[in-house]
Amino acid sequence: MSATDQATQIREGEELDVQAVDQYLKSQIPGLEGQPTITQFPGGASNLTYLVAYPNQEFVLRRPPFGKKAKSAHDMGREYRIQKQLGQGFPYCPKVYAHCTDESVLGCEFYVMERVKGIILRSEIPEELGLDEAKTRELCKSFIDKFVELHNLDYTACGLADMGKPEGYVKRQIEGWIDRYQKAATPDAPDWKPVMAWLRDKMPADHHKPGLVHNDYRFDNVILDPENPMEIIGVLDWEMTTIGDPLMDLGNTLAYWIQADDPQSMQAIRRQPSHAPGMLTRQEFADYYAEKAGIEIPNLDYYYTYGLFRLAGIVQQIYYRFYHGQTQDKRFGNFIHMNKLLEQLSLSVINKSTL
Repeated sequence: MSATDQATQIREGEELDVQAVDQYLKSQIPGLEGQPTITQFPGGASNLTYLVAYPNQEFVLRRPPFGKKAKSAHDMGREYRIQKQLGQGFPYCPKVYAHCTDESVLGCEFYVMERVKGIILRSEIPEELGLDEAKTRELCKSFIDKFVELHNLDYTACGLADMGKPEGYVKRQIEGWIDRYQKAATPDAPDWKPVMAWLRDKMPADHHKPGLVHNDYRFDNVILDPENPMEIIGVLDWEMTTIGDPLMDLGNTLAYWIQADDPQSMQAIRRQPSHAPGMLTRQEFADYYAEKAGIEIPNLDYYYTYGLFRLAGIVQQIYYRFYHGQTQDKRFGNFIHMNKLLEQLSLSVINKSTL
């Protein structure tokens, strides 16, 4: 099916040494034949993702972005371990093959995993999938079902109990993102001070049942079966996964969820087809999540506002690299406008909130 996610030409400045990749992979994975071709998957504002295609087998290579990076960010070893351990309890996590810690190979750590061939929904649902409103709603609910399943996973049984500290998670996230945002501030960035103050003042207690938090759960991070687009067969991008409050993770996902009746300014930053006929609204999303998880969410405004602020922090960190010439990727030049919009959205939520 033509809707299957395809790798394309590598962006300028993000090329890999093909011979070095080939030599390393053949030393780690038996049976590889011929020479690989390397292309790049679209998207990827953080870690970069490439398709390494041999005549007899295909792999996905993940590496940090080029340019100056925060010391604690883009931990390839951590991401590799999470995916390796998750294979024991969450069947939608791609299999990993090798983690390279020798930075002389590509100038950085990287890891290699299986390529799960499938459909990744980006800004629109391809017409050829033939999803009517009822099927789209069913797919949306399946997307939330997987989210709840991940949050309810026995992470201790998977050997991941040391991947985070659930006690004090909410406070650490708020204070941590305030600190990261302020350190990434540029002269043209909004200060977010009223939102920061509100998030500190209205801070809820940690959820009574911590879970595995994905921290980037979106439609463009799940893979649909090409033969049955209603079925999710893979979940990607585990770089920010930790143990913490699942409702904070819900807020993260809702921050990306642009619904059909949102204003045009919000539609402009939409990266997934959450506006399509049949997709749940943010409130319906949260209500369905709560029903499936067997919980109540009385302070949804808080988690949504946190998600918006955190997203602005991520956007500003990326824009900081562009502003200071650490990356030439022109996509990031407009991120400052996204940051300003997110601040206005947050203030709007706060002004209407009954918290």
